Amino acid sequence: DKSFYLNLSINTPKIRLLLYEIKNKTGIVFPLIFFYLEDKVEIILSYQQANAVWGEKTILSFNDKQATIHLQNNEKTDRTLIQRAARKLRNIGIQEVELLGDNWALESCWAFYQGFYTAKQDYSIEFPHLDDEPQDELLARIECSDFVREIINEPAQNLTPVKLAEHAAEFILNQSDIYNKKSAVSFQIVSGEELEQQGYHGIWTVGKGSANPPAMLQLDFNPTNDPNAPILACLVGKGITFDSGGYSLKPSDGMSTMRTDMGGAALLTGALGLAITRGLNQRVKLYLCCAENLVSSHAFKLGDIITYRNGITAEVLNTDAEGRLVLADGLIEADNQHPKFIIDCATLTGAAKVALGNDYHAALSMDENLVAELFQSAQDENEPFWRLPFEDFHRSQISSSFADIANIGSVPVGAGASTATAFLSYFIKNYQKNWLHIDCAATYRKSGSDLWGVGATGIGIQTLANLLLLKSEE
Repeated sequence: DKSFYLNLSINTPKIRLLLYEIKNKTGIVFPLIFFYLEDKVEIILSYQQANAVWGEKTILSFNDKQATIHLQNNEKTDRTLIQRAARKLRNIGIQEVELLGDNWALESCWAFYQGFYTAKQDYSIEFPHLDDEPQDELLARIECSDFVREIINEPAQNLTPVKLAEHAAEFILNQSDIYNKKSAVSFQIVSGEELEQQGYHGIWTVGKGSANPPAMLQLDFNPTNDPNAPILACLVGKGITFDSGGYSLKPSDGMSTMRTDMGGAALLTGALGLAITRGLNQRVKLYLCCAENLVSSHAFKLGDIITYRNGITAEVLNTDAEGRLVLADGLIEADNQHPKFIIDCATLTGAAKVALGNDYHAALSMDENLVAELFQSAQDENEPFWRLPFEDFHRSQISSSFADIANIGSVPVGAGASTATAFLSYFIKNYQKNWLHIDCAATYRKSGSDLWGVGATGIGIQTLANLLLLKSEE
């Protein structure tokens, strides 16, 4: 019922052809062919609806080298629209953009960046000039998020357990140096047989099957420079740089993304880095429990029993439930420091992903106040967390006939994320208070969505950084 023409002045041989399907009022579909110059595309924000030719309620329209994102004047909805629009732009092959206009602010720039990011990093974004404080915050988010996403996406052939510990320590040193707090950071990396000699039997047991030795990063961020300063928080991260499942071998499809099984370690490192850039002025200790879970004549086996430094014995009934075995060492060490609170993060269970998909991180804790503070922090930072149950009865669901506990549930139909948390609780004396477990289901996407590209997301960095700062002010 309407015809129209699109005229462009082509002054370069580099052009791109896009084909859109447009429905007219009678429902007949006809094509719209759209050419644009394959150079930098200017992106503007508008609160006006797009011309109907682009489709009903479209979020994107084009005019020559300019793309317009059409918003709804609702802060939360608009952030999502911007991220979705950025993803659409990447999906049609746009690689270089400039954000123009007065409507861009910190959160809209960040939303665009989140959607435009791809693992190959074959893109360029020119951001608008913001005031000093939001500009600094945007750059800090990008730097910390890039560290987390890049190191999670890194192939296991390059990222061994020792290298993960080294890269994490280097990142925190660099972040501290930028803000003249480099002297606040001290660390050591315990690796190989030293782990066994010092009693870190969980990390040693899981990692001894690999030619790449397991390692534990013990980092102390102490801006007071007082060796007796109280510790605000201990952060304990699972750093399995590759998980084959061990003798409980994963199928190829399930193993293909297991270079990302160190996502918890990456998340906590990025969160601490961001908290430092935001002015963290209290002492925090970071423990990364790093290993490769491989099959060899030295690998641990089903039926093995690990005796931990706190006297707890754990029977191995599944070598693919290895994350909790390494985290136990970190939690014992953290608990012995008597911090104000403990957070551990791990890509721990498939059960959390079944419950929440790749869209939320799971939070499990008996401390109602700490959970409330986490969710307030998540709301402040616009990040998705969801609570899963953890109760005392879950602790009785990991029984063993040969040891104090088993590393998998002992009931026919168990809550996998909850029983994994129950296992960890045996390594914290007062597990009912001041301990928060994060099962990081939203760490990585095997397939893209309308908001995220394939690969690591960086979700959770801001929330945990904010939580550290909130707790430091109490």
